[in-house]
Amino acid sequence: MTDPKSFVPLTPAVFHILLVLADGERHGYGIMQEFKELTRGRMKLSPGTLYRSVHRMLDDGLIEERGDGGPEADERRRTYQMTTLGTLVVKEQVRRMAILYGIAERKKLLPLERKAR
Repeated sequence: MTDPKSFVPLTPAVFHILLVLADGERHGYGIMQEFKELTRGRMKLSPGTLYRSVHRMLDDGLIEERGDGGPEADERRRTYQMTTLGTLVVKEQVRRMAILYGIAERKKLLPLERKAR
């Protein structure tokens, strides 16, 4: 199996797509909708970026297309799910981010929370 560390750091789009798929399979539109929710609308995922990322993730073995139809499937939608390698890669990215967060915290670089007005 490929070393999960060889995939990190992930692009923001790939990282968020894997986070979405961590809850289960989704079709492209479902990925875009949950991406919007996860980022609270602060990041945009265009269809072009989504499908370029999906094709690269399929080629890399991070995700796979569901062949059995799955609960969200219909004739027009392809449904994707994360593979074991994809799970290991997203966990490696999160581990790496946690280390960086700890460093930023020790250096007092985290933004202060804003007081409610």
